[in-house]
Order: sequence, then structure tokens, then C-alpha cells
Amino acid sequence: MTVSADMWQARAAMCELLALSFRYPEDTVLADAIASGEWGEAADEIAGALGLSWTTATASGAAEAAALPDPAELQHELRAEATRLFVGAPKPAVSPYEGVWRAADDGVDALLFVNPHSMAVERFCKSCGLGRPEGTNEPLDAVWTELELLEYLALRAAADAAEAEGIVDDATAAEAAVEDEDTLEEFEDAGEPGDVVASADLPGGSPEAAWDQFVADHAQVWMGRFAEAVQTESRAPFYKQAASLLEAFVG
Repeated sequence: MTVSADMWQARAAMCELLALSFRYPEDTVLADAIASGEWGEAADEIAGALGLSWTTATASGAAEAAALPDPAELQHELRAEATRLFVGAPKPAVSPYEGVWRAADDGVDALLFVNPHSMAVERFCKSCGLGRPEGTNEPLDAVWTELELLEYLALRAAADAAEAEGIVDDATAAEAAVEDEDTLEEFEDAGEPGDVVASADLPGGSPEAAWDQFVADHAQVWMGRFAEAVQTESRAPFYKQAASLLEAFVG
């Protein structure tokens, strides 16, 4: 089935929103968006565009999240809970890494970076022209990084679909977003600045095929279970809400 440019744009927007939601809140961007109501408005709009049976009003943690606390207090809460959930001492309450979940499935101990599932994600990213930013040491199979990869592929697919539909302005805008170095926070281009892997050279021979492959081989294998665990373990209403949205999205 052919997916429209608008649908690809909505998928990209959802991945961007979810990546922001689970990435460690170093700054106040997320807290400000939640407290102002912008996060909820965006989530409802994108979920509606994607035809998801999900709303902020009925999501897990909705009643508590509706209080919309002071941004400074919310920022403190988000940082403390993100640390407890996804970093932990000695271990996180809910691992945000695919390799850890897949290792448990295989009945073996998880080793970040060097387990076969994490390495498969890294190879996939490199085949898309994306690599780990210089000077960083973060595994590429974190939930927020995988979502950002899917955002990138959806933007590439949106550009191709808009061009096929003859919508020149949408195609140009999508291509500009792909090439904008500020679009992706977790990656840097694997090649020279401005280089973009041709659509035909992506896994499967197109952005659409690459999206389908990564969702089937990676995202759908573990993100739903991750989302369920966050809803169970989180003490912060927002993370319950964001996890319920992720669960609805990945199916």
C-alpha cells in the first residue's frame, strides 16, 4: 500500500515527539512543552493524523499529568525520574536499550555496544549514512536514538512521496529537514558534510523499505514491552503518558 507524503510527515513528527519525550531532559524544552500544554496538543494532533486510538485525556497518567505543574518543578521531576528509570544505580528500573531486552530474550547477559542486536542497529544506521557523533559514547540502540533514526527515514520517505505526488514545496521542505544538521540530535552524518545516502542505496532500496525493515526487525520487537514497563514502573505521570503513546504508535 502506498503511503502518502502527509502520512510520512505525521510519522516523522511522532518519532520526533517521542524521541524528545524519552531523551534525558538536559534543558527545559520538554518541561516547558508539557507545562504549556503544547506537548499534549501536538500528541493529540499527530495521533489523530495517524489514526491512532489514543488521546491525552484517556492515556495512562492523564489525570495526574493534567495538573500542569510549574515548569521548574516539572524539570526537576523529569530529571529525577529519567535518572531512576533509564540510568539507575546500580541499574535502571527500565532499560532504554534494545540490546538489553533482546539479550534477555536470548537468555544471556547484555553487554552494551558488543551484543549482536546493538551491533545490528549500528550497522543499519551506518548503512543509512548516520553515525555516532564524535566524542560521544552512547549506544545507538537507545529508544530515543532508534526513534530519531525512524524520524529520519520518514522524512526521506516524505520527500520521495511528495515528489511522486507532484507536491514540489512539500518535497523541498522535507529534503531541507533531512539535510538540516539540527534535525538529528543523536547522529552525525557518516560521510562528508552535506552528503546524503541515495534512496536506492538505503536498506531495502528505499526509505520506505528501510522504515519497514527497521520497524519489523527492531522497533516492534521490543518497544511495546519497553512502553508497558515504563507505564508500570514510572512514578511520574508524564512518562506513563508518553509510554502509552509509544505503545499505541508501535503497536
